[in-house]
Amino acid sequence: MTTTTIKDHATAAAAFIKDEPRTDWHDDTLWFVRQKRDKAAHSLPEWEQLRNWASQIKNHSLSNLDNYLIEFEEKATANGIKVHWAADAEEHNRIIYNIIAANGINKIVKSKSMLTEECHLNPYLQQQGIEVVDTDLGERIVQLRNEPPSHIVLPAIHLKKQDVSETFHEHLHTEKGNNDPQYLTEAARQHLREKFLISNLAITGVNFAVAETGGFVVCTNEGNADMGAHAAKIHIACMGFEKIIPKAEHLGVFLRLLARSATGQPITTYSSHFQKPREGQEMHIVIVDNGRSKQLGRPDFRNSLKCIRCAACFNTCPVYRRSGGHSYHTAVAGPIGSILNPNLDMKANADLPFASTLCGSCSNVCPVKIDIHDQLWKWRQVVVAEGYVATSKKWGMQGMAFVLAHPAVYRISGKVGRWVMRTFPFLTNNKTFNPWYKQREMPTPPKQSFTDWYKNNK
Repeated sequence: MTTTTIKDHATAAAAFIKDEPRTDWHDDTLWFVRQKRDKAAHSLPEWEQLRNWASQIKNHSLSNLDNYLIEFEEKATANGIKVHWAADAEEHNRIIYNIIAANGINKIVKSKSMLTEECHLNPYLQQQGIEVVDTDLGERIVQLRNEPPSHIVLPAIHLKKQDVSETFHEHLHTEKGNNDPQYLTEAARQHLREKFLISNLAITGVNFAVAETGGFVVCTNEGNADMGAHAAKIHIACMGFEKIIPKAEHLGVFLRLLARSATGQPITTYSSHFQKPREGQEMHIVIVDNGRSKQLGRPDFRNSLKCIRCAACFNTCPVYRRSGGHSYHTAVAGPIGSILNPNLDMKANADLPFASTLCGSCSNVCPVKIDIHDQLWKWRQVVVAEGYVATSKKWGMQGMAFVLAHPAVYRISGKVGRWVMRTFPFLTNNKTFNPWYKQREMPTPPKQSFTDWYKNNK
């Protein structure tokens, strides 16, 4: 059973960490990316000022969405772009399918777009007989494996080059056992080039939409969005309405933050500006709500809409690094996904706010200063109040709260616990009775509590 079929974070995480060497590799790889982010941030003396500006711009945009979205629509329409509005995922998918069907197209290329993942566009179009090819290398790898992305910037980070080699051998008929990254990348390039040439319609995401100009920006490292959009006769861009920013002059703030936060690069390789369709081309943009207005109306969770999808919170989170992206069973995983997804479906995603240590590292690295760990804690209160938590967890937390609130009970519990650990070690060193023992080494039980030691040694 793969973690992609499990709808509970703890169970899916347990499946992922059974392969301890892979788990350690996943952890180390993401921490390496986090360290690159730190070096990039420390190279800019004005880094914190950029974060403040970005946060303030996003706050202003979210507070004036009605004006900026209308302005964007007017400017984009004047530029020759056809603007569509979608209330939810179903309407988003239907709009795109209608455009495809109206033009008699059955093969399309798509660049990375977490919104289309959120809306489950690929399976929707495939059910209508449309061939959809993801052209981002990581996205194409997981698509061939029939898996969802495990990371919003590094979609195939859970896979090693040996896994990619086996996948390409099966689907692209590459040389069996050839794990050379250059060879595998060239095979993907040749495979995808053909797809670009035969497709008359390309779908891209949107990183930033500028109200002042009616244009939008797509950031990639591979150039696949540009290849698709420029080769195809029809370009459809999909964006959540929170991607809007007021002016073109604000772009510089976000572009300096985005790549440094995501991968430690000074800037993405391609920051492509789309202003109007070229001669003979059709350009559409689909602006989507899908629960965002509801989140906007929640004072405690409104700030989550500031997210620019850099995934810095993924790379620093000790839980995500050790449990893998598929354990979150949603399109957007990690800490940010754990505060976005309960808004979409609280019952289905009630487990996610608990997939955190509340250490605050996610908030510390967020380039737009989202209070992620505070929102995780607040979502826990909402989830419990709504009754979407296991009775055992609720009683356990109530019991712990009672013990921690009464010092005498705490001291007695500590003594009993130390005696049990010394007298019946098979209970504490058993994964069935003691889930904490999984993937950990239990420490030797102390002979006395810290309080007793302090009294004797002060």
